[in-house]
Amino acid sequence: MFKSILITGAAGFIGSNFVKYYAEKYPETEIIVVDKLTYAGNLISIQDLLDSNRIKFYQIDIADLNALSIVFKENKIDAVINFAAESHVDNSIVDSSVFIQSNIVGTHNLLVLAQNHGISRYHQVSTDEVYGDLGLGSKDFMTENTPLAPNCPYAATKTSADLLVRSFHETYGLNATISRCSNNYGPYQYPEKLIPLFFSLANQEKKLPIYGDGIYVRDWLHVTDHVSALDVILNKAIAGSVYNIGGNFERTTLEIAQLILDYLGKDSALIEYVENRKAHDRRYAIDSTKIKNDLGWEPKVPFKDGILSTFNWYNSNQNWVNHVLNN
Repeated sequence: MFKSILITGAAGFIGSNFVKYYAEKYPETEIIVVDKLTYAGNLISIQDLLDSNRIKFYQIDIADLNALSIVFKENKIDAVINFAAESHVDNSIVDSSVFIQSNIVGTHNLLVLAQNHGISRYHQVSTDEVYGDLGLGSKDFMTENTPLAPNCPYAATKTSADLLVRSFHETYGLNATISRCSNNYGPYQYPEKLIPLFFSLANQEKKLPIYGDGIYVRDWLHVTDHVSALDVILNKAIAGSVYNIGGNFERTTLEIAQLILDYLGKDSALIEYVENRKAHDRRYAIDSTKIKNDLGWEPKVPFKDGILSTFNWYNSNQNWVNHVLNN
C-alpha cells in the first residue's frame, strides 16, 4: 500500500472506476487526482469523493509541464498511475495532433517528474491496439512478446508512450510497469464508445451505424476486473514488467449490437451498415497467461453477467448520460 498516489485521467471511464475502487480499498492512502476535463471526462463520476474531501483534485492538462510540476511540488507522491489519454480512434484519424500532445508529450512529462521526484512506482495504462491486427482468420492471441505494430494514429501514440516508459526504466532505473488491456465495458463510459453509444441510439429508435460488415472481433473486459488487475500490478509487479489484461470474451461488433437490441426489445432493422473506418483492425485477442501465472490475477466477471449489469446501469442512469452529453 502506498501512502499517496497520483491518478491521472481520473474523471474518465476507467480512471473514475479505479479512483472509486482505490478510495474504498485503501482508506488510509492519500489520493491526488488530475484531469483535463475534456469532453470525455466529467467530475460527476467522482463527485461523491470530491464532496467528502476523500480526493484532492487538480484540473490540469498533463501536456502542460509547468502546471503538472505544481502537483508534484505541492504533494509527496509515492506512486503514479496514468490513465490520461485521448482514446477515440475515429478522432485520431481526423486529427492526430491532440493525441500526440496528450498521449506522448503528457506521458513524457509524467515520467520526467516521476524520475525527478523519486516516486516509488510509475504505471502506464496502455491498450491491446499497440499490437495491431491479428486478422479475422487467425487463431493466435496477443502476448507480451507480440511485436508492436500499431495501425492507427491513436494506437501509434500509445505505442510511443509505452516505449518512453520502457526507456525511462532502462535508462534511469525508474520503477515503471505497463499494462495493455482489451476493450473495457461497464458504468461511466462516455457515450461515444460502442456499447453506451449503441445503447443510447437504440433507446431513441435511431440507427446503429456499423462499420463495414460488422465482423470486427474484440476481447471484452469488465472495468471492475481491469481495475483489480491494475491494483495487483501496482503492488506486486517487478520494475520493467509488462502485463496483458484480457477478459477472454471475444465478440463481434454485430453481436454486441444485437445484444443491445435484444435487451431493449428493439428491431434488428435499426442496424445500419456504413462505410468502413480507415485502418480498422479485424481482431484483437489478449493472452493473460502471464499475469495469471506471475501475480495470480484472472477475470472474475462472466461476460453474460457483466454485459447485463452494464445495460441495467445505463438504463437506470440516463440522467448521467444526459449530463455528460450536455456539458
